[in-house]
This record gives sequence, structure tokens and C-alpha cells, in this order.
Amino acid sequence: MRTYILPLILTLFAGMSTLLGGFVTFFVKRDNLKALSVGLGFSAGVMIYISLSELMKESPEMIGAYYPETISKALAFLGFFLGIVVAIIIDYFIPDHIESDLFDEHCHSNVAHKIKRAGLLTAIMVTLHNFPEGMATFLVSSHDIMLGIPVAIAIAIHNIPEGIAIALPIFHATGKKRLAVLYTFLSGISEPIGGLIGVLLLKTFLPEQSIGIMTAAVAGIMVYLSFDTLLPLAREYGENHHVMIGITSGMLIMSLGLIFL
Repeated sequence: MRTYILPLILTLFAGMSTLLGGFVTFFVKRDNLKALSVGLGFSAGVMIYISLSELMKESPEMIGAYYPETISKALAFLGFFLGIVVAIIIDYFIPDHIESDLFDEHCHSNVAHKIKRAGLLTAIMVTLHNFPEGMATFLVSSHDIMLGIPVAIAIAIHNIPEGIAIALPIFHATGKKRLAVLYTFLSGISEPIGGLIGVLLLKTFLPEQSIGIMTAAVAGIMVYLSFDTLLPLAREYGENHHVMIGITSGMLIMSLGLIFL
């Protein structure tokens, strides 16, 4: 049991860094739609970059330990498009009517609804993304703690912009900074929970190669969210160059984090 304490601490550290992104709302004015547009573009840039450059690269490598290269690539792409289907289903079942008591009286209901829904979708997608991340951090740290430390730091850094992706839409829609931070906390805590559940499943009935397929599915979910929700909203509440500044900044920060860590 002692061997799992430090890996759990590292996984918790990586997940809770999402909160740092949530605290960005304390430095942004709610009526600054330009900042919202850049922030949504930033979020999309982060998700698209991490999905296509990292998750879709790691997925066939994980599966490749169990199957030939052709099959592992096929399963990875199958997982990617399965993730898109899952995202469509989640999108369909999230109610169009969001509880009115989450909005203050000064917020235009239609605008608030659309932004709030984007934040809710982002929170769900990032939470799904954090589960396999938590599994990876926990399993790597359990196997080799010296390898787990840089992995946890790298994940922690890229979780910060994910926290921004969740918090900004929630704050702009509700005007409640604490609610925005709460959403980032709930998303971040899913990482250590995912680690614990992942270990439990792997030790009972889930084959290890399924982690690679789940990773690809998460990539599909995040790409769908970016193109279907975040980017259209970003263009609606800002000019095109604001969106591009956000997208480019998100990709740049993610790439620098991955290069140096």
C-alpha cells in the first residue's frame, strides 16, 4: 500500500493544477468578450494540438505493445472516431435549458446559455480526458517514481490551460468566480480518481491495451468539442484575428511545455 501513496500524491498534484487555470477568472472582467473569444480560441488550440500531436501519437504506441503495427494504428483510428460519436451523444443529451438560477439577472439569457453550455461541455470533455491521464500518471509512477515525477509535472503544466478552457465560459455565463473554480476542481479531481479506478480495472478484467484505445477516443472527443462548440462561439463573440491569436497561443504554449518537459 505504501508504494501507492507517492504515485497518488503525484497524480493529485497533476490533476489539481487545473485549479490554477480556474483562478484566471479573478483577473478577467466578465464583460470582456474579446478576452472570452481569445480564451475560447486558446482552449480549442490546446485541445486540438494535444489531441492530434500527442494523444494520437501515443495511442498506437500503447496498443502496439500487444498487436502488430497495422492493427494498432487501425484500433487507434477506430478509437478516435468512436470518441467523436461519444461526443455527439453527450452533446445531444446535455439539455438545451440550463437552470436559470445559475445566471444573474444582468446576463442576457440566450448568450449566457450558449456560453454556459460550452463551459459545461468543456468540463465534461476535459474530465474524460483526465481519466486516462490519471491512469498513465499513476501507473508510470507506481512502476518508476523517478519517471513519474517529470510525467506529473508535464501533465500539471498542460492542465493549467485546460482549467482556463473550463473556467472562462462558466464565469462569463454566470458571473460567479467560485462556480468557475468549482468546475475546474471537479474536473481536476477526476485525474486521481481515474488513476485509482484504472488500477482497479486493470487488476480485475480490463485489458491494458484498452488504455491506448481510450486515449484515442479522448482525442476524438476533444477535437469534436473544439470544432463544434469552442471555435464557433469564439468567432461569435470576437473577430477572426482574436480567435487566431487564441488558437496560436494555445498551440504555442502546449508545444513549449511538451518540448521542455
